Amino acid sequence: MTLENINMARENKKFVLAQRPKTHVVPGETFRLEKEPVPTANDLKDGQVLLEVLYLSLDPAMRGWLNDVRSYLPPVQIGETMRGGTLSRVIASKSPKIKEGEIVNAFIGWTEYKIVSDKEIEKLEIPEGGHITDLLGVLGLTGLTAYFGLDKIGKPKAGETVVVSGAAGATGSVVGQIAKLRGCRVVGIAGSEEKCAWLKEELGFDVALNYKSGNFKKEFAEATPDYIDVYWDNVGGEILEMALDRAQKHSRFVMCGAISGYNESGKETKGIRNLFHVVAQRIHMEGFIVFDFLPEYPRARKEIGEWLAEGKLKRKETIVKGGIEKAEYAIKDLFEGKNIGKLLLEVKSPNEVRGARL
Repeated sequence: MTLENINMARENKKFVLAQRPKTHVVPGETFRLEKEPVPTANDLKDGQVLLEVLYLSLDPAMRGWLNDVRSYLPPVQIGETMRGGTLSRVIASKSPKIKEGEIVNAFIGWTEYKIVSDKEIEKLEIPEGGHITDLLGVLGLTGLTAYFGLDKIGKPKAGETVVVSGAAGATGSVVGQIAKLRGCRVVGIAGSEEKCAWLKEELGFDVALNYKSGNFKKEFAEATPDYIDVYWDNVGGEILEMALDRAQKHSRFVMCGAISGYNESGKETKGIRNLFHVVAQRIHMEGFIVFDFLPEYPRARKEIGEWLAEGKLKRKETIVKGGIEKAEYAIKDLFEGKNIGKLLLEVKSPNEVRGARL
């Protein structure tokens, strides 16, 4: 689509937060779809670019941003555009650093078009054998989270047992593969037989457990006969308690997320009952945010890119199509576990893009 055609449409759709959810996101209630004029090249100031969104990244952390509580980022405010990472095309530029047609990462949220400063965007190269969507997935914050959580906190050693909850998700699936590359025995936990089969048959996990199985607790104990050296926590709750019960002395617990409780902000939630194991087994338990390691992103992307090019690292994407209007349904799908790997919303197909460097 040309810039002239975009300007003729003169309509930009975006989702704003309408009300804070007490539990689950409710399409038609939590967010409100608004329409406004599309910005034009004439609106640009020096150092700015006009972006057209191709893909939205849908991530568990988004649910936390909707709560009015202190966190690593301020909460999304009522009436504010929903926050989120995007893969976008530059359709007009007044920056010497960015050319029209380039594909960039930008944290601009649930919108179709937006003007931003060139300081707010990131240009990335796609490695050999890579896909454009890798820039939001395995080469984006998803892959970087997995890389730094293991590198800085988990520190897996060859021969150790690494257990990953939420293992079939965007981050967990990369965590398990990196642990295998480090020579570890990897146990993944997921929510369906299909996901478990993918973890074992495609990604090479040693064991994959379905937490919905009636024998899950017994299977979990059997899968960790020598206990857990590194536990990657994406879900919290009961599975975290089970991992604490099976923790090896001096084990490392990488606290990345707690998706099992993200929709419980309006309910009374239970605490972890067996935290004394942290003392008894001298467990190192640490939370982190990927933004903590911003200066080291190039190093991580270089190694991840090499693994991709060599076929040592695989990824899977679940792409929801239908445009920006589907965003509120796609985020609901995320918390219902309908995705395998990275969940993305296709706002505009890259095939519609002309002149972009893909």
